[in-house]
Amino acid sequence: MAIKFDKISDGHYQLDVSGYVCPHPQMYTKKALQKLSEGDELTLMFDNPSSGESILSMCESEGNEVFDRQDSDGSSTWKIRKG
Repeated sequence: MAIKFDKISDGHYQLDVSGYVCPHPQMYTKKALQKLSEGDELTLMFDNPSSGESILSMCESEGNEVFDRQDSDGSSTWKIRKG
């Protein structure tokens, strides 16, 4: 189980925190977003449903937009645009 943070292309990044429980997905998402520039997009993959609420709340309070949420069978893939 390892965190994967990769640059996919210019302005597009991917973070996989599957297998981690609260508060780790939120903490790693926050750290990843701090590395991005305004307008960059992060595809976040996680499988801890309770992390979703704290990640969504964090994004809203920091001005980041969750614009594509795909949740199925206990795993989630969200796209976040850094504000």
